[in-house]
Amino acid sequence: MTYFVDFVNNFMRRNKNNLIRKNNIPIYIYLILNIFVIYILFGLAFSTSNFIIVFLFSLGIYVVSLVIAISPFGEWILRLHSGCRKIKRKDQIDYIEPIFKEVLKQARELDPHISEDVKLYIRNTQDVNAFAIGRKTICITDGLLKAPVEQIKATIAYEIGHIAHRDTDWILVISVGNFIVTFVYIIVRVFGKMMSTFFELLPSSDNLTDGGVKVAGMVQSYITDAIIIALMWAWTKIGILLVMKSNRDNEFEADKFAFNLSYGNALCELLDSSTESSTKGLFANLMSSHPDKNDRIAALMNLGATYRRSYGAIN
Repeated sequence: MTYFVDFVNNFMRRNKNNLIRKNNIPIYIYLILNIFVIYILFGLAFSTSNFIIVFLFSLGIYVVSLVIAISPFGEWILRLHSGCRKIKRKDQIDYIEPIFKEVLKQARELDPHISEDVKLYIRNTQDVNAFAIGRKTICITDGLLKAPVEQIKATIAYEIGHIAHRDTDWILVISVGNFIVTFVYIIVRVFGKMMSTFFELLPSSDNLTDGGVKVAGMVQSYITDAIIIALMWAWTKIGILLVMKSNRDNEFEADKFAFNLSYGNALCELLDSSTESSTKGLFANLMSSHPDKNDRIAALMNLGATYRRSYGAIN
């Protein structure tokens, strides 16, 4: 419930870090359309013409899915989906936890709205990277542990900036919310098919004459469900793309947050040494949505970063 209250309060906060921002307008439009998509989804599931009942049921399922999505359980689903796990090795814990706690303390001094319960997780990949998930999760990669300490701090500060600006809330709302809706749809359809099969198996003279027709109908029904689930998956991807577009505009704010924590130069150096990521999946798409690194470095320089790269041959 605390998650949900905090999420709602973000709409009421009168500063640039609330969720009501111009670049989030496409996401709001998507969420409104999502209600009608879910209505159509369950309208097909129930095969009824009662508009009010189906709409209220669809709206109720969607609201419940959003509450779950922005809960710790929703964040757990997203961590599971992205391959983030608890850091268990003592050598890694002893090294990275003090660094993380130092940056988190600095960040909370800059923005007290940041939760002190933000936790650090790790992903088994050698890319030098990290990403924020939901409300209280930052996931680093194995590769980041090999980076210079200041660059690690810069990366963590940047990801905390995303959490401070609530950029990651929408991923929970769209990806986890729609996943739960689709899951409920599957449960409803499976239950409906079980009940239908049960009644069809009852003794009846019709069973002796039209069994083949019923089997064909069931096969067609399963194919239709598979198509609908695939379309829902594609529709969710569209929502994530909208979040990615919004995040392109928010990257500079997260960079500025790291700069304000005195990690501007280290972040410039990290960006300048970054290479193409081999990470795949949802969060690879999110990371690929970042603006050009030279634009980000230029913006950090305009803020006052003194980082300068040496060009030309060394004599």
